Amino acid sequence: MTAADQRPGAAMPPADGMRPGGPAPGGPTSGGPTPGGPTSGGPVPGGGRPPRRWLKIIVVFLLIAIPAGYLVISALQSRNGGEDKAEAASAKGLSAGYPTRVQRRIYDVPVPPYSKKVAFYETNSWKVSSLYVQFVTSRDGLDSFLHKLGTRRSALDKGEVTITKEQAGKVGWQVGAPGHDWAGMVIKQKDPQPKLRITVKFDNPVHPKVYVVSTVTP
Repeated sequence: MTAADQRPGAAMPPADGMRPGGPAPGGPTSGGPTPGGPTSGGPVPGGGRPPRRWLKIIVVFLLIAIPAGYLVISALQSRNGGEDKAEAASAKGLSAGYPTRVQRRIYDVPVPPYSKKVAFYETNSWKVSSLYVQFVTSRDGLDSFLHKLGTRRSALDKGEVTITKEQAGKVGWQVGAPGHDWAGMVIKQKDPQPKLRITVKFDNPVHPKVYVVSTVTP
């Protein structure tokens, strides 16, 4: 064996020019991103995050504007409906009979049982509602009526007519006419409790005639 045969031979480079275990020239580096590929945690090219601040402003505006618009529409409908109802009631005038229980409770007009010549008229508008009631009762009936309102007969001012001419004219009442024995009072309460104007004609002391105008401001 010659000396040349005993010397280790030099390693031959690969045919494709790559080093053993290394990447090809121009190829991707192990563990790194591909050139031109997306970066971890960054926005997608061509896209963008939504403007969250403006979105919140728009949502808050809608939450405020929609209920407010609804309230305005409801108020207009209530006003129009009230005006129509007032016109219909005015054309009809006083209705014979007792007001409904709901009306008596809302307007605080506890008409005594067994009353005679009972009639009522209701008018409604956007700002104020009124109930007009008349009835003939007994002495005990009048005392009971006033007691339920927290007052008494002695609180009536003799010669006083508390129902205005404008109110009386709406239903054709002749309250305050001369030659009659009148007495009246006004019961004021805090809103939304009704305000009552009561006028009594004592021409027949045994069977006085009572006129009431109860006004409610919502």
